[in-house]
Amino acid sequence: MYRIGQGIDFHQLVDNVPLILGALHVPYYKGSEGHSDGDVLLHSITDGILGAIGDGDIGQHFPSSNNKWKDAKSSIFLEHAVSLLKNKKYKIINIDSTIILQRPKIASYVSEMKKNISQIVCCDDISIKSTTTDYLGFIGKSKGICAMSTILVKKES
Repeated sequence: MYRIGQGIDFHQLVDNVPLILGALHVPYYKGSEGHSDGDVLLHSITDGILGAIGDGDIGQHFPSSNNKWKDAKSSIFLEHAVSLLKNKKYKIINIDSTIILQRPKIASYVSEMKKNISQIVCCDDISIKSTTTDYLGFIGKSKGICAMSTILVKKES
């Protein structure tokens, strides 16, 4: 049995905060403001996995109202989702993600992001793309960032 999950995450970009994407620090003068490290890519993948296995969303598992998760690494959230996935006897077939941001350009960081994610999710079939909004909206004005992910999982026999 195959199942598909999707995840999406948005964060505001603010000055003097690290930009973390795919468990990697991307040099830029702005970063993703969030309760945790604000890694929109890992958040969207985490939500996609949780959706695929029918186990709620990242906010249910790691509520921002709980200070335990303040400034937490998003890899913790992804590791938890993978653990739940394995407990339900599923495995990830592939991950397809898109990061939407105007700046910085991230193409040179994608291979390292894929490596980081692959180590956590035990899957090598990972696609990470990026696009802009051609200066439209809050993302186009470099005030925000978004990531969307689709995850295909398969029940292990």
